Amino acid sequence: MLPQEIIRRKRDGAALGEAEIDAFVAGITDGTITEGQVAAFAMAVFFRGMSMAECIALTRAMMRSGTVLDWSGEKLNGPVVDKHSTGGVGDKVSLMLGPVAAACGCHVPMISGRGLGHTGGTLDKFDAIPGYRTQPDIATFRRVVREVGCAIIGQTADLAPADRRLYAIRDVTATVESIPLITASILSKKLAAGLQALVMDVKCGNGAFMPTRESARELAESIVQVATGAGVRATALLTDMNQVLGDSVGHATEVLEAVAYLRGDRREARLDAITRALAAEMLVSGGLCPNTGEALRRIDRALESGKALEVFARMVTALGGPPDFAERPERHLAAAPVIRPCFPGRSGKVTGMDTRAIGLALIELGGGRRGPQDRIDHRVGLSSFQPLGAQVGSEAPLCVIHAADAAGWEAAARAVKAAVTVGEHQTGSDSPVLERIALD
Repeated sequence: MLPQEIIRRKRDGAALGEAEIDAFVAGITDGTITEGQVAAFAMAVFFRGMSMAECIALTRAMMRSGTVLDWSGEKLNGPVVDKHSTGGVGDKVSLMLGPVAAACGCHVPMISGRGLGHTGGTLDKFDAIPGYRTQPDIATFRRVVREVGCAIIGQTADLAPADRRLYAIRDVTATVESIPLITASILSKKLAAGLQALVMDVKCGNGAFMPTRESARELAESIVQVATGAGVRATALLTDMNQVLGDSVGHATEVLEAVAYLRGDRREARLDAITRALAAEMLVSGGLCPNTGEALRRIDRALESGKALEVFARMVTALGGPPDFAERPERHLAAAPVIRPCFPGRSGKVTGMDTRAIGLALIELGGGRRGPQDRIDHRVGLSSFQPLGAQVGSEAPLCVIHAADAAGWEAAARAVKAAVTVGEHQTGSDSPVLERIALD
């Protein structure tokens, strides 16, 4: 089958057959289909969409493009459960959630992604940790999941390689916000990891790929239906992304916040609420707890006892990071040369936030990619970011900017001040967990 004919048919609105989708995915995998053709296909899907049958076929073809793990021979003493987020600004939930769920009895083989568009990527955050291997071999991945309970890695050459190539091209061709492509991308990796249950964090708001609650619900329903059809129990939470999640944006800055969370040093309220809600869904979906209340009590014990922090520390060490990282992260994370507070132009309360613009400001600092081969500066970012409702002024900064040089700091300061609205009346934000989507 000619790839240009498959592209033409989708461009013209035709429904592709399973054989056509299989052939195109095979070409993505072996490189016989060019980058331009992959981009054209992605754009055609972006504008024309896909039926549920096409989406299932695309997901399965991408899943089968590499190794599909089977954990049945590992004799694990808990369910194989994972979580995935559609991406946000300041979203470091996975860094804490994986260890929390593992500390509660789950086995979490988390296949994560890199930054996509204006959103940060979990793997980019772990790349800030010296020595941490985000792409170990499959044998190491299996061993860490079996012995530690959690391993957060990226796609290796063995796992859904078609998605790895398509993902990188989508990032730089303005084809990210496509429900079929997002669904297939997420689930091809997750199904290849051999999950028994999956919990989705579908973000909506001005910092999410799904800006409205309706579009977020559509994506959540798509993922839940496709995953369930493939034999994996799936639920989804819609969560708010109309402001930075947590109090940091970046890579090293977000890793520091995650460690502080697991230590109990500080837990920003919205970040804490979303992390606990998703962890509870994982425990209930995995059959470890009969209801959300019991799951939350178990999560509390894992955090307060230090067991979740211990799992995080063991995972970092097992995947090549420093053995004392959890105790002394500042010693190992590179610091930006210019670190200064950013003050607003007037005093008042934070009344609004263009969260997407803040994500783009990180890219301008060097903390994101303009092209697939761009290198990220893990030192740069934002910390102590003030939430909606916070009082700011001449002695209360909007945030602290971590920049590679003075010019970068100035540009980021202008972007942050333009993205944050300061006024007189703001009561703060509502619950960040908006809705639960499930077939049961």
